[in-house]
Amino acid sequence: MASSDSRFGFVAFAETWNGRLAMLGFVIGLATELLTGQGILSQVGLG
Repeated sequence: MASSDSRFGFVAFAETWNGRLAMLGFVIGLATELLTGQGILSQVGLG
């Protein structure tokens, strides 16, 4: 497998999934905040 076929590091495949998971995490955090009425930091005990 050549280095251009790699799925690790700063390649388009990895960055696409990184962006998707970041958006999913943001939406889940926002939904949790709306449902509980507490901020994310308060939920984990930092606020």
